[in-house]
Amino acid sequence: MDEARWIGTTLTAARPQAVAALLRYFRDLDLAEEAFQEACLRALKTWPQNGPPRDAAAWLVFVGRNVALDTVRRQAKQTGLPPEEAFSDTEDTEAEIAERMDGSHYRDDVLRLLFICCHPELPTTQQIALALRIVSGLSVKQIARAFLVGEAAMEQRITRAKARIARADVPFEAPGAVERSERLGVVAAMVYLVFNEGYSAAGDTSAAREPLCDEAIRLARLLLRLFPAEPEIMGLTALMLLQHARTAARFDADGAVVLLDSQDRALWNRPMIAEGLALLDKAMRHRRPGPYQVQAAIAALHARATTPEETDWAQIDLLYGTLEIMQPSPVVTLNRAVAISKLRGPEAALAMVEPLGDKLSGYFHYHGLRGALLMQLGRNKEAREGFMAAIGLATTPAEAAHIRTHLDALK
Repeated sequence: MDEARWIGTTLTAARPQAVAALLRYFRDLDLAEEAFQEACLRALKTWPQNGPPRDAAAWLVFVGRNVALDTVRRQAKQTGLPPEEAFSDTEDTEAEIAERMDGSHYRDDVLRLLFICCHPELPTTQQIALALRIVSGLSVKQIARAFLVGEAAMEQRITRAKARIARADVPFEAPGAVERSERLGVVAAMVYLVFNEGYSAAGDTSAAREPLCDEAIRLARLLLRLFPAEPEIMGLTALMLLQHARTAARFDADGAVVLLDSQDRALWNRPMIAEGLALLDKAMRHRRPGPYQVQAAIAALHARATTPEETDWAQIDLLYGTLEIMQPSPVVTLNRAVAISKLRGPEAALAMVEPLGDKLSGYFHYHGLRGALLMQLGRNKEAREGFMAAIGLATTPAEAAHIRTHLDALK
């Protein structure tokens, strides 16, 4: 790896740890972020000359803390600061910081940073944007491009999120055991939302949004380091790896949707699948099943099938049944109907789908599946109506184009 890439990778990996520690020191999100950015600029200047530090995150915290203290001096124009010896470099402060980071501070700091980004007062869109900016370090331009909005609009979204956090007077102390367990699910949900923002990309938007999948997986691995024995975090990471492994086969050269049964499985990322399967197996050994583990198990059955005909649809049906108990949702039932159509035919599947109409009338995939089942049953007029409703709800050109192929087949 060349020098520039190594430095960039190191700075990215150290960001959550360093920003979280600076946030604990100064309790100001903007100040912590600015101090980290200045520390990164100094790293780019000094590391190539002096070589890498023993602990990159500790170095960045040490430099960033001094930068922030200088900023506070200039802004406050007062001397009511800690004694100079409290933050001078006469002793091996970097080593002291590194030692603390190897203990509980690192885990608590990063977890607190994630909790702040997932504060319940923030709308979901602001949670995701703030996490991508503060924890992941994506630029406002990158985030705006991924969400298909203007850069100014995204800047306002992130600014509003920071302002809400400031008004909420969020505590910066280390989270207690109860809060950890309560909020971990919220953090995991945010990470999966980041993933889905990238996974739902298609056509012209895929190049901009697919990197969100990589970032979500990186955040999940960070959670795994914080909670190495938590099976649901293993399940979440496995689920995203198994889904992301199919990315290269999900769209053709023209950006058109390629359904799972028609995908070229040689294009699937086998090392990524192997990692996901290993994580799922490890999670299942804990015998504490959860929704992410069940969804990962469904994805694993698809990944293990070398051909569409080898897919174990009976097991997938059972897993969706389990998921309906754990996490009741009309979307889960809709997905289960696909398995039922493979096992018992379109008529049985349609009987499951029809009662969902009231709850899923505004859902693209409901009308698409319903139209496909009606077409298989030869009820072409009703199928056409279903497909037309689906086109009206399509969120990407690729989705609309896929439905048009069904309409063309009806003609």
